[in-house]
Amino acid sequence: WLKRASGRLAPPHLEIHPPLAAMARSRSTASVLLIAVAAIVAYLCSVPAFVTPPRGAAQAPEVDLRVATATFAGLSPLAAEQPAAAYDSVVAMLQSWLVGGTVLIIIFAAALVAATANPLTKRRQEVAATMMGKK
Repeated sequence: WLKRASGRLAPPHLEIHPPLAAMARSRSTASVLLIAVAAIVAYLCSVPAFVTPPRGAAQAPEVDLRVATATFAGLSPLAAEQPAAAYDSVVAMLQSWLVGGTVLIIIFAAALVAATANPLTKRRQEVAATMMGKK
């Protein structure tokens, strides 16, 4: 575990490294790229961020108080505090599922009845039958 370095014995963690000039240079472009990015960022930070409009340009429109009041009144229910939508028991949750399921079944049944009892479809079938009878 002892190695000879510079004429004396030394453990590996104390071994003397060769001079940096004798080491191979890295040909990585990372440092050049880093300098280029830093230069671009420095340039972008020095450019003005706001350009004033010309003197003859129209002024910004003023906010109408009625529009602001209507907007505030329309959005105020969103700010109202609402209770948490938690069920107090499993029975209440099951009842709500049953009511929701029943409503969905009624809606689908009504859509099915409307689709099968469509008077236009029946009239088209009658017209098609009469046209086939004439041929």
